[in-house]
Amino acid sequence: MTPLSKTSRREFLTGVALLSASSLVRGSTNPVPAPTGQPVSDSSWPADARKAATGQLLTYFGKTAPQLLRPPQGALTHPSIASSLPGKAYGTSLWDWDTYWTTRGLFRFAAISHDPALRAKVGEHAIGSFMEFFDQQSDEGRISIVLDVKGSDGFGALRPDRPKSTNQGKPVFGQLALLISDELGSVDWLAPQFDKLLRFYASWVAGYQSPIGLLVWGNDVAIGNDNDPTTFGRPFFSSANLLLNCLFYADLKAATELASRLKRPDDQQRLSAQARTLGEQIQKYCWDPRDQFYYTVDVQCVDRRRELIPNVKPGMDMSWHSLPLRIQTFTGFLPLWCGLATPDQAKALVQTNYLADDRFRGDWGVRSLSSKESMYSMAASGNPSNWLGPVWIIVNYFVWKGLKENGFQDEASKLADKTLRLLSTDLSANGSLNEYYHPDTGKALSHQGFMDWNLLVLEMV
Repeated sequence: MTPLSKTSRREFLTGVALLSASSLVRGSTNPVPAPTGQPVSDSSWPADARKAATGQLLTYFGKTAPQLLRPPQGALTHPSIASSLPGKAYGTSLWDWDTYWTTRGLFRFAAISHDPALRAKVGEHAIGSFMEFFDQQSDEGRISIVLDVKGSDGFGALRPDRPKSTNQGKPVFGQLALLISDELGSVDWLAPQFDKLLRFYASWVAGYQSPIGLLVWGNDVAIGNDNDPTTFGRPFFSSANLLLNCLFYADLKAATELASRLKRPDDQQRLSAQARTLGEQIQKYCWDPRDQFYYTVDVQCVDRRRELIPNVKPGMDMSWHSLPLRIQTFTGFLPLWCGLATPDQAKALVQTNYLADDRFRGDWGVRSLSSKESMYSMAASGNPSNWLGPVWIIVNYFVWKGLKENGFQDEASKLADKTLRLLSTDLSANGSLNEYYHPDTGKALSHQGFMDWNLLVLEMV
Protein backbone atom coordinates (compact mmCIF):
# COMPACT_ATOMS: atom_id res chain seq x y z
CA MET A 1 0.00 0.00 0.00
CA THR A 2 1.24 3.49 -0.84
CA PRO A 3 2.02 5.52 2.31
CA LEU A 4 -0.42 8.38 2.82
CA SER A 5 2.46 10.82 2.92
CA LYS A 6 3.29 9.93 -0.68
CA THR A 7 -0.29 10.17 -1.92
CA SER A 8 -1.68 13.46 -3.17
CA ARG A 9 -4.62 14.94 -1.29
CA ARG A 10 -6.74 14.65 -4.45
CA GLU A 11 -5.90 10.94 -4.88
CA PHE A 12 -6.66 10.27 -1.21
CA LEU A 13 -10.04 12.03 -1.34
CA THR A 14 -10.93 10.28 -4.57
CA GLY A 15 -10.15 6.97 -2.91
CA VAL A 16 -12.47 7.85 -0.05
CA ALA A 17 -15.21 8.68 -2.55
CA LEU A 18 -14.73 5.39 -4.36
CA LEU A 19 -14.90 3.43 -1.11
CA SER A 20 -17.99 5.35 -0.03
CA ALA A 21 -19.64 4.55 -3.34
CA SER A 22 -18.77 0.86 -3.34
CA SER A 23 -21.97 -0.18 -1.56
CA LEU A 24 -23.96 1.88 -4.04
CA VAL A 25 -22.25 0.22 -6.98
CA ARG A 26 -23.25 -3.13 -5.47
CA GLY A 27 -26.88 -2.05 -5.35
CA SER A 28 -27.58 0.01 -2.21
CA THR A 29 -30.37 2.55 -2.59
CA ASN A 30 -28.89 5.12 -0.21
CA PRO A 31 -28.84 8.43 -2.07
CA VAL A 32 -25.67 10.39 -2.75
CA PRO A 33 -25.98 14.18 -2.38
CA ALA A 34 -26.21 15.84 -5.78
CA PRO A 35 -24.11 18.85 -6.77
CA THR A 36 -25.65 22.30 -6.76
CA GLY A 37 -25.59 22.89 -10.51
CA GLN A 38 -23.63 26.13 -10.23
CA PRO A 39 -20.80 26.65 -12.73
CA VAL A 40 -17.34 25.72 -11.54
CA SER A 41 -14.45 28.13 -12.05
CA ASP A 42 -10.80 27.21 -12.33
CA SER A 43 -10.46 27.37 -8.55
CA SER A 44 -10.40 24.20 -6.51
CA TRP A 45 -13.64 22.30 -6.08
CA PRO A 46 -14.53 21.35 -2.47
CA ALA A 47 -13.53 17.82 -1.56
CA ASP A 48 -16.97 16.89 -0.22
CA ALA A 49 -18.62 17.96 -3.49
CA ARG A 50 -16.13 15.91 -5.49
CA LYS A 51 -16.76 12.91 -3.26
CA ALA A 52 -20.54 13.21 -3.67
CA ALA A 53 -20.35 13.59 -7.45
CA THR A 54 -17.97 10.65 -7.79
CA GLY A 55 -20.26 8.44 -5.73
CA GLN A 56 -23.30 9.53 -7.71
CA LEU A 57 -21.68 8.69 -11.05
CA LEU A 58 -20.36 5.36 -9.82
CA THR A 59 -23.84 4.42 -8.71
CA TYR A 60 -25.23 5.32 -12.12
CA PHE A 61 -22.49 3.48 -14.00
CA GLY A 62 -22.97 0.46 -11.74
CA LYS A 63 -26.55 0.22 -12.98
CA THR A 64 -26.02 1.15 -16.61
CA ALA A 65 -22.51 0.22 -17.78
CA PRO A 66 -23.22 -3.55 -17.94
CA GLN A 67 -26.09 -2.77 -20.33
CA LEU A 68 -23.54 -1.71 -22.95
CA LEU A 69 -22.24 -5.30 -23.12
CA ARG A 70 -24.41 -6.64 -25.90
CA PRO A 71 -24.75 -10.38 -26.66
CA PRO A 72 -24.60 -11.58 -30.28
CA GLN A 73 -27.62 -10.00 -31.90
CA GLY A 74 -28.86 -10.04 -35.47
CA ALA A 75 -26.05 -9.47 -37.93
CA LEU A 76 -23.59 -8.80 -35.08
CA THR A 77 -22.46 -12.36 -34.47
CA HIS A 78 -19.98 -11.66 -31.67
CA PRO A 79 -20.51 -10.19 -28.21
CA SER A 80 -19.97 -6.46 -28.72
CA ILE A 81 -20.08 -3.05 -27.06
CA ALA A 82 -22.78 -0.43 -27.65
CA SER A 83 -22.14 3.27 -27.21
CA SER A 84 -25.60 4.06 -25.81
CA LEU A 85 -28.13 2.41 -23.56
CA PRO A 86 -30.68 0.01 -25.08
CA GLY A 87 -33.55 1.86 -26.73
CA LYS A 88 -31.53 5.09 -27.13
CA ALA A 89 -29.89 6.58 -30.23
CA TYR A 90 -26.93 4.41 -31.37
CA GLY A 91 -28.11 1.56 -29.11
CA THR A 92 -28.19 -1.03 -31.91
CA SER A 93 -24.99 0.08 -33.64
CA LEU A 94 -21.31 -0.76 -33.38
CA TRP A 95 -19.15 2.31 -34.09
CA ASP A 96 -15.44 2.46 -34.87
CA TRP A 97 -13.73 4.87 -32.48
CA ASP A 98 -16.63 4.87 -30.01
CA THR A 99 -15.84 1.21 -29.32
CA TYR A 100 -12.31 2.07 -28.22
CA TRP A 101 -13.31 4.88 -25.85
CA THR A 102 -16.23 2.96 -24.37
CA THR A 103 -13.96 -0.03 -23.79
CA ARG A 104 -11.45 2.18 -21.96
CA GLY A 105 -14.18 3.47 -19.71
CA LEU A 106 -15.62 0.03 -19.01
CA PHE A 107 -12.23 -1.41 -18.07
CA ARG A 108 -11.69 1.55 -15.74
CA PHE A 109 -15.07 0.97 -14.12
CA ALA A 110 -14.24 -2.71 -13.59
CA ALA A 111 -10.95 -1.69 -11.93
CA ILE A 112 -12.61 0.84 -9.64
CA SER A 113 -15.29 -1.70 -8.73
CA HIS A 114 -12.65 -4.39 -8.00
CA ASP A 115 -14.69 -6.70 -10.23
CA PRO A 116 -12.50 -9.23 -12.10
CA ALA A 117 -15.55 -10.94 -13.56
CA LEU A 118 -16.69 -7.67 -15.15
CA ARG A 119 -13.17 -7.05 -16.39
CA ALA A 120 -13.13 -10.44 -18.11
CA LYS A 121 -16.57 -9.83 -19.62
CA VAL A 122 -15.53 -6.42 -20.94
CA GLY A 123 -12.50 -8.09 -22.50
CA GLU A 124 -14.69 -10.72 -24.16
CA HIS A 125 -17.00 -8.09 -25.63
CA ALA A 126 -14.12 -5.85 -26.70
CA ILE A 127 -12.50 -8.74 -28.56
CA GLY A 128 -15.89 -9.51 -30.09
CA SER A 129 -16.22 -5.93 -31.29
CA PHE A 130 -12.74 -6.05 -32.81
CA MET A 131 -13.57 -9.33 -34.52
CA GLU A 132 -16.87 -7.99 -35.83
CA PHE A 133 -15.12 -5.21 -37.73
CA PHE A 134 -12.35 -7.42 -39.08
CA ASP A 135 -14.60 -10.34 -39.97
CA GLN A 136 -16.26 -7.96 -42.41
CA GLN A 137 -13.05 -6.36 -43.68
CA SER A 138 -13.07 -5.80 -47.44
CA ASP A 139 -10.61 -7.35 -49.87
CA GLU A 140 -8.86 -3.97 -50.01
CA GLY A 141 -8.31 -4.04 -46.25
CA ARG A 142 -10.98 -1.45 -45.49
CA ILE A 143 -13.00 -1.39 -42.26
CA SER A 144 -16.54 -0.10 -41.80
CA ILE A 145 -17.29 3.05 -39.84
CA VAL A 146 -20.43 1.58 -38.29
CA LEU A 147 -22.19 -1.77 -38.33
CA ASP A 148 -25.62 -2.57 -36.94
CA VAL A 149 -27.78 -5.52 -35.98
CA LYS A 150 -29.59 -5.36 -39.34
CA GLY A 151 -26.39 -6.00 -41.28
CA SER A 152 -25.92 -2.47 -42.59
CA ASP A 153 -22.49 -1.06 -43.41
CA GLY A 154 -23.82 2.35 -42.42
CA PHE A 155 -21.79 4.63 -44.71
CA GLY A 156 -20.95 2.16 -47.47
CA ALA A 157 -17.27 1.98 -46.60
CA LEU A 158 -16.99 -1.64 -47.80
CA ARG A 159 -18.93 -1.40 -51.03
CA PRO A 160 -16.80 -2.21 -54.10
CA ASP A 161 -18.83 0.29 -56.16
CA ARG A 162 -18.57 3.11 -53.61
CA PRO A 163 -17.43 6.61 -54.68
CA LYS A 164 -13.67 6.91 -54.38
CA SER A 165 -14.00 9.62 -51.74
CA THR A 166 -15.92 7.42 -49.26
CA ASN A 167 -14.28 7.35 -45.83
CA GLN A 168 -13.61 4.23 -43.79
CA GLY A 169 -13.24 3.29 -40.12
CA LYS A 170 -10.93 5.47 -38.05
CA PRO A 171 -7.45 4.21 -37.12
CA VAL A 172 -8.08 3.19 -33.51
CA PHE A 173 -7.97 -0.58 -33.73
CA GLY A 174 -4.31 -0.90 -32.80
CA GLN A 175 -5.02 1.12 -29.67
CA LEU A 176 -8.05 -1.06 -28.93
CA ALA A 177 -6.03 -4.25 -29.39
CA LEU A 178 -3.23 -3.00 -27.13
CA LEU A 179 -5.72 -1.98 -24.44
CA ILE A 180 -7.37 -5.40 -24.51
CA SER A 181 -4.01 -7.16 -24.40
CA ASP A 182 -2.85 -5.05 -21.45
CA GLU A 183 -6.04 -5.67 -19.49
CA LEU A 184 -6.19 -9.42 -20.17
CA GLY A 185 -2.44 -9.97 -19.85
CA SER A 186 -2.03 -11.68 -23.22
CA VAL A 187 -1.69 -10.80 -26.88
CA ASP A 188 -2.27 -14.35 -28.10
CA TRP A 189 -5.86 -13.62 -29.12
CA LEU A 190 -4.59 -11.07 -31.67
CA ALA A 191 -2.04 -13.27 -33.43
CA PRO A 192 -4.46 -14.60 -36.10
CA GLN A 193 -5.80 -11.07 -36.71
CA PHE A 194 -2.62 -9.01 -36.84
CA ASP A 195 -2.12 -9.27 -40.60
CA LYS A 196 -5.65 -7.90 -41.02
CA LEU A 197 -4.67 -4.89 -38.94
CA LEU A 198 -1.64 -4.34 -41.17
CA ARG A 199 -3.85 -4.53 -44.26
CA PHE A 200 -6.11 -1.91 -42.69
CA TYR A 201 -3.16 0.47 -42.34
CA ALA A 202 -2.10 -0.25 -45.91
CA SER A 203 -5.59 0.65 -47.14
CA TRP A 204 -5.34 4.00 -45.38
CA VAL A 205 -2.02 4.77 -47.04
CA ALA A 206 -3.19 3.59 -50.46
CA GLY A 207 -6.46 5.50 -50.42
CA TYR A 208 -5.86 8.61 -48.34
CA GLN A 209 -2.19 9.56 -48.11
CA SER A 210 -1.46 13.00 -49.54
CA PRO A 211 1.76 13.90 -51.42
CA ILE A 212 3.18 15.42 -48.22
CA GLY A 213 2.68 12.20 -46.24
CA LEU A 214 -0.28 13.30 -44.11
CA LEU A 215 -3.57 11.44 -44.35
CA VAL A 216 -6.62 13.25 -45.68
CA TRP A 217 -10.30 12.55 -45.34
CA GLY A 218 -11.88 11.56 -48.65
CA ASN A 219 -14.98 13.62 -47.88
CA ASP A 220 -16.63 15.15 -44.83
CA VAL A 221 -18.95 12.29 -43.85
CA ALA A 222 -18.49 10.48 -40.49
CA ILE A 223 -15.14 12.06 -39.66
CA GLY A 224 -15.67 11.84 -35.90
CA ASN A 225 -15.85 15.57 -35.15
CA ASP A 226 -18.63 15.89 -37.70
CA ASN A 227 -18.81 19.56 -38.64
CA ASP A 228 -15.22 20.60 -37.94
CA PRO A 229 -14.91 23.62 -40.27
CA THR A 230 -11.45 22.52 -41.42
CA THR A 231 -13.04 19.49 -43.12
CA PHE A 232 -16.81 19.90 -43.22
CA GLY A 233 -17.96 21.38 -46.54
CA ARG A 234 -14.48 21.39 -48.05
CA PRO A 235 -13.34 19.71 -51.28
CA PHE A 236 -12.72 15.98 -51.37
CA PHE A 237 -9.23 14.79 -50.35
CA SER A 238 -8.19 18.28 -49.30
CA SER A 239 -8.20 18.20 -45.50
CA ALA A 240 -5.28 16.66 -43.60
CA ASN A 241 -7.27 16.79 -40.39
CA LEU A 242 -5.31 16.68 -37.14
CA LEU A 243 -7.75 14.26 -35.52
CA LEU A 244 -7.21 11.72 -38.28
CA ASN A 245 -3.43 12.09 -38.32
CA CYS A 246 -2.97 12.04 -34.55
CA LEU A 247 -5.19 8.97 -34.25
CA PHE A 248 -3.16 7.22 -36.95
CA TYR A 249 0.11 8.20 -35.25
CA ALA A 250 -1.13 6.82 -31.92
CA ASP A 251 -2.38 3.65 -33.63
CA LEU A 252 0.94 3.04 -35.37
CA LYS A 253 2.73 3.37 -32.02
CA ALA A 254 0.31 0.88 -30.47
CA ALA A 255 0.77 -1.54 -33.37
CA THR A 256 4.56 -1.25 -32.99
CA GLU A 257 4.24 -2.46 -29.41
CA LEU A 258 1.89 -5.25 -30.46
CA ALA A 259 4.34 -6.41 -33.14
CA SER A 260 7.06 -6.55 -30.48
CA ARG A 261 4.90 -8.72 -28.20
CA LEU A 262 3.96 -10.96 -31.12
CA LYS A 263 7.65 -11.37 -31.95
CA ARG A 264 7.38 -9.89 -35.42
CA PRO A 265 10.56 -7.76 -35.56
CA ASP A 266 10.28 -6.79 -39.23
CA ASP A 267 6.77 -5.43 -38.71
CA GLN A 268 7.87 -3.75 -35.49
CA GLN A 269 10.67 -1.91 -37.26
CA ARG A 270 8.50 -0.92 -40.21
CA LEU A 271 5.61 0.32 -38.06
CA SER A 272 7.98 2.27 -35.84
CA ALA A 273 9.51 3.99 -38.86
CA GLN A 274 6.06 4.73 -40.28
CA ALA A 275 4.96 6.32 -36.99
CA ARG A 276 8.16 8.35 -36.75
CA THR A 277 7.77 9.66 -40.31
CA LEU A 278 4.13 10.60 -39.77
CA GLY A 279 5.02 12.38 -36.54
CA GLU A 280 7.69 14.37 -38.35
CA GLN A 281 5.19 15.40 -41.03
CA ILE A 282 2.66 16.53 -38.43
CA GLN A 283 5.34 18.64 -36.79
CA LYS A 284 6.58 20.04 -40.10
CA TYR A 285 3.25 20.99 -41.59
CA CYS A 286 0.80 21.46 -38.71
CA TRP A 287 2.72 23.39 -36.04
CA ASP A 288 2.28 27.14 -36.48
CA PRO A 289 5.08 29.08 -34.74
CA ARG A 290 3.21 32.38 -35.14
CA ASP A 291 0.12 31.25 -33.24
CA GLN A 292 1.85 28.58 -31.12
CA PHE A 293 -0.88 26.16 -32.21
CA TYR A 294 -1.34 23.06 -34.34
CA TYR A 295 -3.62 23.37 -37.35
CA THR A 296 -5.23 21.04 -39.84
CA VAL A 297 -3.74 21.81 -43.26
CA ASP A 298 -5.10 22.05 -46.78
CA VAL A 299 -3.06 19.90 -49.17
CA GLN A 300 -4.45 21.28 -52.46
CA CYS A 301 -1.42 23.45 -53.26
CA VAL A 302 -0.40 22.68 -56.85
CA ASP A 303 1.86 24.69 -59.15
CA ARG A 304 -0.20 24.91 -62.37
CA ARG A 305 1.92 27.40 -64.34
CA ARG A 306 3.00 24.87 -66.94
CA GLU A 307 -0.63 23.99 -67.54
CA LEU A 308 -2.08 27.51 -67.53
CA ILE A 309 0.73 29.62 -69.03
CA PRO A 310 2.88 27.08 -70.91
CA ASN A 311 4.63 29.74 -72.99
CA VAL A 312 5.95 31.64 -69.98
CA LYS A 313 9.18 30.44 -68.41
CA PRO A 314 8.63 29.50 -64.74
CA GLY A 315 10.46 31.63 -62.23
CA MET A 316 10.63 31.05 -58.48
CA ASP A 317 9.67 27.56 -57.35
CA MET A 318 6.50 27.07 -55.32
CA SER A 319 8.14 26.22 -52.00
CA TRP A 320 5.02 25.33 -49.97
CA HIS A 321 2.97 22.17 -50.34
CA SER A 322 0.15 22.88 -47.91
CA LEU A 323 -1.54 25.79 -46.17
CA PRO A 324 -2.61 25.86 -42.52
CA LEU A 325 -6.34 26.26 -42.03
CA ARG A 326 -6.07 28.77 -39.23
CA ILE A 327 -9.34 27.86 -37.54
CA GLN A 328 -8.78 27.08 -33.87
CA THR A 329 -10.50 23.85 -32.95
CA PHE A 330 -9.75 21.43 -30.11
CA THR A 331 -7.71 19.26 -32.46
CA GLY A 332 -4.87 21.74 -32.03
CA PHE A 333 -4.26 20.19 -28.61
CA LEU A 334 -4.10 16.59 -29.85
CA PRO A 335 -0.28 16.52 -30.26
CA LEU A 336 -0.19 16.94 -26.46
CA TRP A 337 -2.36 13.82 -26.12
CA CYS A 338 -0.41 11.61 -28.53
CA GLY A 339 3.05 12.65 -27.34
CA LEU A 340 4.20 14.67 -30.34
CA ALA A 341 4.57 18.14 -28.83
CA THR A 342 8.04 19.04 -27.56
CA PRO A 343 8.28 20.50 -24.03
CA ASP A 344 8.68 24.01 -25.47
CA GLN A 345 5.74 23.54 -27.82
CA ALA A 346 3.59 22.14 -25.01
CA LYS A 347 4.37 25.10 -22.76
CA ALA A 348 3.66 27.63 -25.49
CA LEU A 349 0.49 25.84 -26.63
CA VAL A 350 -0.99 25.66 -23.15
CA GLN A 351 -0.01 29.12 -21.97
CA THR A 352 -0.92 30.94 -25.19
CA ASN A 353 -4.04 29.09 -26.26
CA TYR A 354 -5.50 27.35 -23.21
CA LEU A 355 -4.68 29.42 -20.14
CA ALA A 356 -4.49 32.91 -21.64
CA ASP A 357 -8.24 33.50 -21.97
CA ASP A 358 -11.60 31.76 -22.33
CA ARG A 359 -11.39 30.95 -26.04
CA PHE A 360 -11.30 27.25 -25.13
CA ARG A 361 -11.81 27.21 -21.37
CA GLY A 362 -15.51 27.27 -20.54
CA ASP A 363 -17.00 27.04 -17.06
CA TRP A 364 -17.92 23.41 -17.77
CA GLY A 365 -15.03 22.21 -19.90
CA VAL A 366 -13.16 22.68 -23.16
CA ARG A 367 -14.95 24.31 -26.07
CA SER A 368 -14.68 22.14 -29.17
CA LEU A 369 -14.19 25.31 -31.24
CA SER A 370 -12.68 28.60 -30.11
CA SER A 371 -15.34 31.11 -29.09
CA LYS A 372 -13.55 33.68 -31.27
CA GLU A 373 -14.32 31.82 -34.51
CA SER A 374 -17.21 33.07 -36.62
CA MET A 375 -18.70 29.55 -36.84
CA TYR A 376 -19.03 29.22 -33.05
CA SER A 377 -22.53 27.92 -32.26
CA MET A 378 -24.47 26.08 -29.55
CA ALA A 379 -27.23 24.84 -31.85
CA ALA A 380 -28.48 21.35 -31.04
CA SER A 381 -27.96 19.03 -34.01
CA GLY A 382 -27.90 15.33 -34.71
CA ASN A 383 -26.76 15.27 -38.35
CA PRO A 384 -24.09 16.46 -38.20
CA SER A 385 -23.45 16.49 -34.49
CA ASN A 386 -22.34 19.92 -33.31
CA TRP A 387 -18.60 20.33 -32.71
CA LEU A 388 -18.69 24.12 -33.14
CA GLY A 389 -18.14 24.94 -29.48
CA PRO A 390 -20.12 22.56 -27.24
CA VAL A 391 -18.28 20.56 -24.61
CA TRP A 392 -17.78 16.90 -25.48
CA ILE A 393 -16.36 14.63 -22.81
CA ILE A 394 -13.94 13.14 -25.35
CA VAL A 395 -12.57 16.66 -25.95
CA ASN A 396 -12.19 17.21 -22.20
CA TYR A 397 -10.44 13.85 -22.01
CA PHE A 398 -8.00 14.59 -24.83
CA VAL A 399 -7.02 17.93 -23.30
CA TRP A 400 -6.92 16.53 -19.74
CA LYS A 401 -4.64 13.70 -20.83
CA GLY A 402 -2.42 16.10 -22.75
CA LEU A 403 -2.12 18.46 -19.79
CA LYS A 404 -1.41 15.61 -17.40
CA GLU A 405 1.21 13.95 -19.60
CA ASN A 406 3.03 17.24 -20.21
CA GLY A 407 3.43 18.32 -16.60
CA PHE A 408 0.41 20.63 -16.21
CA GLN A 409 -0.97 18.72 -13.23
CA ASP A 410 -2.91 21.56 -11.61
CA GLU A 411 -4.62 22.49 -14.87
CA ALA A 412 -5.45 18.83 -15.50
CA SER A 413 -7.01 18.49 -12.04
CA LYS A 414 -9.19 21.55 -12.56
CA LEU A 415 -10.42 20.22 -15.90
CA ALA A 416 -11.14 16.84 -14.28
CA ASP A 417 -13.25 18.62 -11.65
CA LYS A 418 -15.22 20.46 -14.33
CA THR A 419 -15.90 17.21 -16.17
CA LEU A 420 -16.99 15.37 -13.05
CA ARG A 421 -19.27 18.20 -12.02
CA LEU A 422 -20.76 18.54 -15.51
CA LEU A 423 -21.80 14.90 -15.70
CA SER A 424 -23.07 14.68 -12.13
CA THR A 425 -25.16 17.83 -12.67
CA ASP A 426 -26.60 16.36 -15.87
CA LEU A 427 -27.42 13.17 -14.02
CA SER A 428 -29.21 15.12 -11.28
CA ALA A 429 -31.19 17.17 -13.80
CA ASN A 430 -32.04 14.53 -16.42
CA GLY A 431 -31.59 11.11 -14.83
CA SER A 432 -29.04 10.08 -17.46
CA LEU A 433 -26.09 11.47 -19.40
CA ASN A 434 -26.04 13.23 -22.76
CA GLU A 435 -23.77 13.54 -25.78
CA TYR A 436 -22.64 17.16 -25.59
CA TYR A 437 -23.13 20.27 -23.46
CA HIS A 438 -23.15 24.06 -23.35
CA PRO A 439 -19.71 25.21 -22.13
CA ASP A 440 -21.04 28.22 -20.17
CA THR A 441 -24.24 26.83 -18.63
CA GLY A 442 -23.64 23.07 -18.56
CA LYS A 443 -26.99 22.49 -20.27
CA ALA A 444 -27.31 19.14 -22.03
CA LEU A 445 -27.78 19.64 -25.78
CA SER A 446 -28.15 16.21 -27.39
CA HIS A 447 -28.99 12.50 -27.13
CA GLN A 448 -30.15 11.60 -23.65
CA GLY A 449 -28.95 8.14 -22.60
CA PHE A 450 -25.60 8.52 -24.34
CA MET A 451 -22.75 6.71 -22.55
CA ASP A 452 -19.73 6.06 -24.78
CA TRP A 453 -16.74 8.26 -23.88
CA ASN A 454 -18.64 9.78 -20.95
CA LEU A 455 -17.24 6.79 -19.07
CA LEU A 456 -13.75 8.31 -19.48
CA VAL A 457 -14.53 10.59 -16.57
CA LEU A 458 -13.57 7.58 -14.45
CA GLU A 459 -9.97 7.89 -15.65
CA MET A 460 -10.04 11.55 -14.73
CA VAL A 461 -11.11 11.08 -11.10
